[in-house]
Amino acid sequence: MKVLIIEDEPRAANQLQNMLSTCNFAYELLDIIDTVEDAVSWFQTNNLPDLVFMDIQLADGLSFEIFQKVEVEAPIIFTTAFDQYAIQAFKVNSVDYLLKPIQEVDLQIALDKFNKSNQKSTVEPAILKQLLTSIQSQTETKNTSKRSGLLVKEGTGFVQIKISDLLYVYSEDSITFGVTTSKRYIIDETIDQLFNTLDHEEFYKINRGQIVAKQAIQKINPYFNHRVKLSVSQERDQEFIVSRQKTSDFKAWMNR
Repeated sequence: MKVLIIEDEPRAANQLQNMLSTCNFAYELLDIIDTVEDAVSWFQTNNLPDLVFMDIQLADGLSFEIFQKVEVEAPIIFTTAFDQYAIQAFKVNSVDYLLKPIQEVDLQIALDKFNKSNQKSTVEPAILKQLLTSIQSQTETKNTSKRSGLLVKEGTGFVQIKISDLLYVYSEDSITFGVTTSKRYIIDETIDQLFNTLDHEEFYKINRGQIVAKQAIQKINPYFNHRVKLSVSQERDQEFIVSRQKTSDFKAWMNR
């Protein structure tokens, strides 16, 4: 069984591989791809895999954009950090998906369904367009709500901080941290889960592991390989480098 993984978080890709082995799913990993651009290139130059695991939110956009540029006639199991509200579109259209963090029992159910379908099930382009439209509109609706508070860990309990006090968020050793002008907090959400609820006019996900508030950015500096490096308030030994795929969009966002 030849498998392609399209996922922009290395840790998530590794966990998926480990779970596939635990589920006794015999497979050959063809590649791990982390951007829409590279996925399009891969499908244009390689034979189709037997199964694709595809994250929805990639380093340079939503994975549905892949299907607008290239035909993919392979079975797909989507993986997503979108919450239950956003993934109603998947249930309505009977598309296989796994909600992050992926649970082994859910993966096994998806694999069983894949095997019973004679491994020929593909997603219709019209359905993909519906999914893209639905998730984009639901995400935009949430962004307009402008979440104002965030529950964070403090000692053995939790406190609420204001989103307006948040300077940046980063992931380290599978833990999400949020930094304000006075303190660093542990956040009980993944980077993707948190970003999906923030005001995208004020916060930008500069790479797979960092979100930066516009108010925290002090200077934008050129960096090698057509990227930029940010000087940010309260950096705490972090480097803030905007991924190559996002540099142009980031500059446009800063200019708004």
